[in-house]
Amino acid sequence: MTATSLEVVALALVPAILWGLAPIFDKRGMASGGGSIQAALVVVVVQLLWYWLAIAVLYGESAFAGLTLEVLAVFAFAGVIGTALGRIAIFVGVDRVGASLNSTILSTRPLFATLIALAVLGEPLGPVTGAGIVILVAGLSTLTVSRGGDLGGWTPRDLLWPILAAATFAVANVARRYGMLETPISALEAVAINETAGLVALVAYALAVGGRDVLERPRASYRYFAVSGLLTTVAMLSLMAALGLEAGRIAVVDPLVATAPFFTLVFAAVLLRDLERVTKGIVAGAVLVVVGAVLITI
Repeated sequence: MTATSLEVVALALVPAILWGLAPIFDKRGMASGGGSIQAALVVVVVQLLWYWLAIAVLYGESAFAGLTLEVLAVFAFAGVIGTALGRIAIFVGVDRVGASLNSTILSTRPLFATLIALAVLGEPLGPVTGAGIVILVAGLSTLTVSRGGDLGGWTPRDLLWPILAAATFAVANVARRYGMLETPISALEAVAINETAGLVALVAYALAVGGRDVLERPRASYRYFAVSGLLTTVAMLSLMAALGLEAGRIAVVDPLVATAPFFTLVFAAVLLRDLERVTKGIVAGAVLVVVGAVLITI
């Protein structure tokens, strides 16, 4: 393995580890009295501070050159669906079923993206993709009877929250992919537009449902969510750096990033013993889901 290949592997493992760790802080934040809308707002604000700072340093006045109204609308749509709706669903899922289960189910995003491509673009399903779907669905079924996750218990209906999050992220990713193909702006600039639109939608929703009451949460919850936002930011920047290298092919990077649920399981088993139960069923389900997602991606 060349030095460049090792660099790609290292950069791709960083988001896997950090995205595996972030749900632990999300769970702690929710357990300390945090709310889903508050959590989404804090995480997105932390991310945006770093994204806009990086854009100012790297691009200066030349930022967003060549951006069209159509592409702006595409990334704004992705932000509303993925960043706003998707993140709220994530935090509700973490609260209801636990970080370990929620993180694993989020890895089903390729399934929804494939179904969208099949329905909208008419893309055919190859044998490897078909096998991946079967394995992934088997993993979801295993998770349903795993009897793990949040110690307070959960019902199969609660699994709809992480499934909803996975579906919204898949829709948003399809939109982002289209936007990136239609514009010369960088991935960092695209993410900034996406997250900014998501923040606007989150603020509007927060004002509509509760106003300032949404933010009246214990200080401890803010600290946990701020750390989660920082971890997510570093993970995203590392992912973009990996994809930006010549050897950073999707077929190499995506499978490595897809290992995030395994890190969540390890972290949850060690750091969330008072809140969650990591069973053999969850581990088996996670293995099936990740293998299925990798096959679909490839």
